[in-house]
Amino acid sequence: MMQPQIILLKEGTDSSQGVPQIVSNINACQSVADAVRTTLGPRGMDKLIINDQGKSIISNDGATILKNLDIVHPAAKTLVDIAKSQDAEVGDGTTSVVLLAGEFLKQSKPFIEENVHPQIVIRAFRKATDLAVQRIKEISVKVKKDDKGEHRELLEKCAATTLSSKLVAHQKDFFAKMVVDAVMHLDELLPLNMIGVKKVTGGALEDSMLVAGVAFKKTFSYAGFEMQRKQYEKPLIALLNVELELKAEKENAEVRVDNVQEYQSIVDAEWKILYEKLDHVHKSGAKVVLSKLPIGDVATQYFADRDMFCAGRVPDEDLKRTLKACGGSIQTTCQNLASNVLGSCEKFEEIQIGGERYNLFTGCPQARTCTMILRGGAEQFIEETERSLHDAIMIVRRAMKNDAVVAGGGAIEMELSKYLRDYSRSIAGKEQLMISAMAKALEIIPRQLCDNAGFDATNILNKLRQSHAEGALWSGVNIMKEDICDNFEGFVWEPAVVKINAITAASEATCLILSVDETIKNPKSGGDAPGGPGMGRGRGRPM
Repeated sequence: MMQPQIILLKEGTDSSQGVPQIVSNINACQSVADAVRTTLGPRGMDKLIINDQGKSIISNDGATILKNLDIVHPAAKTLVDIAKSQDAEVGDGTTSVVLLAGEFLKQSKPFIEENVHPQIVIRAFRKATDLAVQRIKEISVKVKKDDKGEHRELLEKCAATTLSSKLVAHQKDFFAKMVVDAVMHLDELLPLNMIGVKKVTGGALEDSMLVAGVAFKKTFSYAGFEMQRKQYEKPLIALLNVELELKAEKENAEVRVDNVQEYQSIVDAEWKILYEKLDHVHKSGAKVVLSKLPIGDVATQYFADRDMFCAGRVPDEDLKRTLKACGGSIQTTCQNLASNVLGSCEKFEEIQIGGERYNLFTGCPQARTCTMILRGGAEQFIEETERSLHDAIMIVRRAMKNDAVVAGGGAIEMELSKYLRDYSRSIAGKEQLMISAMAKALEIIPRQLCDNAGFDATNILNKLRQSHAEGALWSGVNIMKEDICDNFEGFVWEPAVVKINAITAASEATCLILSVDETIKNPKSGGDAPGGPGMGRGRGRPM
């Protein structure tokens, strides 16, 4: 007698399971890794991505590329997530983390195909990761924080290493100094949003500058603005969240008047309120008035007559940064503007940068903020510069907090690879194979650096293996001379935390993907009708 077929899932549900499923997930992740593979290192290529709005983005930052690729494969999305987390946590090494995860999966694929249980592979990978992280901590070099000059040099080296693989590599020394100066301005917590970045198209990259204080674009202004002075020495600054113009009545308000005098008295009252506010501001002694809300034409003219400068509709973050730089506090009323709520700075000026006018506050007493003004030709280029500097700033922040550094350029990966390979020979069982597979996978970084620069990767890797076997801890790829060299002496330095984070994240993603052996995809409700969702006929609409 035939058994009736059991229908468990809704019709149209797509489910696949077992070894083929894991292998197909691994293949999907490999194609993600291939997308960013060529962007690694100083000789990496850039990608041009055109998003759904038709905006073009040129970048070689792994996280930016993966964010803008609309990846739909559920397993491959894990790699996008680890790139994002690496970007948020340490800022740099986003390409490396995706490459490592892709390579770990590639090395584990033959074991999965030969029906080794995924959990055995996962266990070995976890063990190898712990060993690798321990090893990084052992061999990383601590830099003395007491010596200011040496500490600063370390930070500049780390920033230059990060920038050497970006579009701005030719100006890396210029920007490394700028980034370190910027981060040095911040307080202990090193808040990122206190470094403002303003982009002005035109000019050369070297025209970029760092303002030790606040700079923001001149806001929308009314008549009377040109009569205001554009430079003040030691002004007092009032920061307001008040509208200094005649307010329109509320839409639903209704005032009934019998005669012209009553109407006139209402108008007069409005003007009186406005002038009272303005008088309060003037009497407070402030010379520069900034407000988040609009400052109208009457107010602008009033301030101009009294030799004061005003700017309305200042963006929120700029106002907050001015507050941090110049002191004082943001007021929501014009009453009691005492001297303790006003900010001050050495010099306020308005200058022309490119085609824009900028307001600059410099020489701030307790400045814990700064602004970078970036110049450059094309808009995409400036945006990529900003992303590169963001990576460098993150790295410098990390290096300031964690003073351990390792050598980049494939040196640390080769050392870990040798260490894991030696360890795997000292144990028995299946783990030995898995750990040596992970050791092999770590070589992807130096190999890819060579491939991207057009070198003979096999030749250079053989030299690297030999020199590490002889105990040269820090030998890595020398991109300039197509050879190997001591990268620690060559000042290719990276904070150890970058590598630790990259290896742990890549290993976690690998374990996650290997532990998924079934995907069940529910059909979209209502079926995939032609015309896509939301294209129904509606009521009575003709076909």
